[in-house]
Amino acid sequence: MTSNNAETLFIDGAWAPAENGATRTIICPGTGEEVGTVSEGTPADARRAVAAAKRAFDDGAWRRTPAAERGDFLLRVAAEMGRRKAEFARAEALDTGKRLVEAEADMDDIASCFRYFGKIADSHPGRLVDAGNPAVISRVVYEPVGVCGLITPWNFPLLQASWKIAPALAAGNSFVIKPSELTPHTTLLIAEVLNDLGLPRGVANVVTGTGADVGAVLTSHEDVGMVSFTGGLATGRAIAESAAKTVKKIALELGGKNPNVIFPDADYDAALDNALNAGFLDSGLVCSAGTRLIVHESIARRFVDDLVERANSIVMGGPFDESAQTGPLISKEHRDKVTDYVNRGVAAGARLRCGGHWGGAEHEAGFFYAPTVLDECTRDNPAVQEEGFGPVITVETFRTEEEAIAIANDTMYGLSGAVWTTDMATANRVSRALQHGTVWINDYHPYIPQAEWGGFKMSGIGRELGPSGLEEYQQAKHIYHNTEPAVTGWFPKA
Repeated sequence: MTSNNAETLFIDGAWAPAENGATRTIICPGTGEEVGTVSEGTPADARRAVAAAKRAFDDGAWRRTPAAERGDFLLRVAAEMGRRKAEFARAEALDTGKRLVEAEADMDDIASCFRYFGKIADSHPGRLVDAGNPAVISRVVYEPVGVCGLITPWNFPLLQASWKIAPALAAGNSFVIKPSELTPHTTLLIAEVLNDLGLPRGVANVVTGTGADVGAVLTSHEDVGMVSFTGGLATGRAIAESAAKTVKKIALELGGKNPNVIFPDADYDAALDNALNAGFLDSGLVCSAGTRLIVHESIARRFVDDLVERANSIVMGGPFDESAQTGPLISKEHRDKVTDYVNRGVAAGARLRCGGHWGGAEHEAGFFYAPTVLDECTRDNPAVQEEGFGPVITVETFRTEEEAIAIANDTMYGLSGAVWTTDMATANRVSRALQHGTVWINDYHPYIPQAEWGGFKMSGIGRELGPSGLEEYQQAKHIYHNTEPAVTGWFPKA
């Protein structure tokens, strides 16, 4: 498969063009250069993919494969990811514009995800239930949902795909995946891997295209048993509404406005360094980015001054620029949104300490936005309350632990957050009080596939990773077996 032959729909085990021959040119946001051309799928293509996935599931070749063997297959996928790491990382860097070293780290995490679900695929066989009757065998078993519609974002294209594909296959489902229309190439490559390793035809299907044309079919089609989506709140709401019409399962990982709380007794150097990572890693294009810095007033001036000095020295550049420390945004449209977001924050009273621009002449070919710090923010500032999804850190201060908790929880989101302190009692109290799905203590950003990931409040529904991530793709069935059937006598004989 190559993206330049415009046959990049993978349906029922074969590569095909879009039904109407439409294509899309993919542009590297770091350089403005063309990466490749892919098929632009239509609703008819999406329906064809769902039909193929339904046939494959009903046929049962994958569904009836023993769970341990499905797990072994995922382990082979992980090994192949390791073997082809350089190829996958380059494709990801070209599509997203992120630095090659960041894309390489993503590939390692993706292999780890497939390994984890490969190892636990047979770990949930069900349980016996005591029915209170020795003649009854009562079992709860876990079965695959069926056809899964998977919709993934542009910031971590294959990582987010792996969080869905691996558990879906481990559970015995078939799926149709729609990658972001801006960053499709590594999803196409993983379909190639699955096919080459012998996954039965129709189990894995990829339809490239827009949410309006392809995603809408996956969320509404009666033969799709569940939808897993990672992306923005507005789209998540629309998906929930669409899925409700057929009462299908949904798993939504949506936005975040993530607090990073710094107490005065924190390890200063570590907290400062990680505050930069929290807000600016991957250009801030991370749902869990710690872009809401909440720092104790006694250290705020020094801390923010040092943060600004460090932020001003961050070098922007394209994916293969070895001097670059951060990359571009995904598109001109997204850069315009970030620009407007910063301007509205400043208009509402925030003090622009650094950034707030697109870089120098050397950045004109790409969609860059300089690391930005908005100081002296109030809780009602739109830059504090809205997810900017870019390299922008807002700064608020607090006096007491109670105030820090109140500020950190003053958001409609609840994806992640962090607390920095050397006092373990404080760390435990604050981490338990934060209304966020992941809380780091004296760290920021790490995750492990063994632990659940997901949000509180408007950050989503359901969990990815961990045992719960597998359960999202399963449904429980109770089987009640009476080994000594008898007449009940409830109704008298005629």
